[in-house]
Amino acid sequence: MKRVLRVLVAVTTVGAVIAAPATAVAGRDPSGLQKQLDGVVAGSAVGALAEVRTGHSRWRGTSGVAERETTRPVPVDGRFRAGSITKTFVATVVLQLVGAGELRLDDPVEKWLPGVVPNGENITVRHLLNHTSGLADYKKTLPMPPSPEFFANRWRTWTADEFIQRAVAQPPVHETPGKVFDYSNTNYILLGEIIEKITGETYADEIERRLIKPLHLRGTEMPGTSPRIRGPHPRGYVPADRTGENFVDFTELNPSLFGAGGELISTTADLNRFMSALLTGRLLRPHLLAEMKKPGVPGGDYGLGLTWRDLSCGLRVYGNDGDALAYHSWSFVTPDARRQASVALTPNFDGDSDDYIDGFLDEAFCP
Repeated sequence: MKRVLRVLVAVTTVGAVIAAPATAVAGRDPSGLQKQLDGVVAGSAVGALAEVRTGHSRWRGTSGVAERETTRPVPVDGRFRAGSITKTFVATVVLQLVGAGELRLDDPVEKWLPGVVPNGENITVRHLLNHTSGLADYKKTLPMPPSPEFFANRWRTWTADEFIQRAVAQPPVHETPGKVFDYSNTNYILLGEIIEKITGETYADEIERRLIKPLHLRGTEMPGTSPRIRGPHPRGYVPADRTGENFVDFTELNPSLFGAGGELISTTADLNRFMSALLTGRLLRPHLLAEMKKPGVPGGDYGLGLTWRDLSCGLRVYGNDGDALAYHSWSFVTPDARRQASVALTPNFDGDSDDYIDGFLDEAFCP
């Protein structure tokens, strides 16, 4: 995934952060996970937390600090904005509707949202799920930090209609749906609207009813327009200017900015539980889980709201990652779900967190 601020903000240096001692609980760390997590923080983050499960054993660890210029440790059970991991939850609800016969993957968008998007008769639900619709990404039309307009919009409530109108005002990124992968948050805004059209309930309510409650994800919520992260959590920051020396605490904001593409708040334990349930077939029928794993384009690594990584040892793991401006997260699981790893961090924008997270995932999954 592209990290929004890495693309839009040129930051070269970061102010010093006082490091807190690393913490590991619920078991020792024989495999170097703590060392890898410390490396992630040293290279790219203010603080990080992770949970790795192998069979019945669990390792949980933290590194760095929960708040800049303090020694306050990152809470090991901390909550965070999970960004685009939300898309896997939304996709699961859509596929459950498919399994119930209320929707087809090859239904055109026009059937459910008539007149809403150009070429809607040729863009299908499948194209929205796998990002091959060709629709422009509304996020690319919004101001981003360190723009003053971005900060002025901090408490604004955005609507799905606003996002869709911004997107369709742009030319399509490609003309033929289904042929080219181009990641667009607009796709999942539309899927959220389709869920509501079919069920009569919001996508957030359906995620709560179908996934959060049945799986007992007690640290997970769809916050809607509520700006706070309840419970223990690290603070998150965005650059205040292009010097790389000044930051704004951006823990609180109106999460309607992310909508159906990214508003989820969760914990590492809950994400591991959700991904395990998904990959073991507890949430979807086998043929629909198989559809979820199919790349949208030949050679791609994104299916229907699910992505995958091929690790250095040759193992493929499934899951998703998320960018919620002041929080980055990853959650992956082996195909048999015997091993799971979720990690979240508050970036310092000094380095590319994806470059460092690969080492952690290798340590978590590879023999």
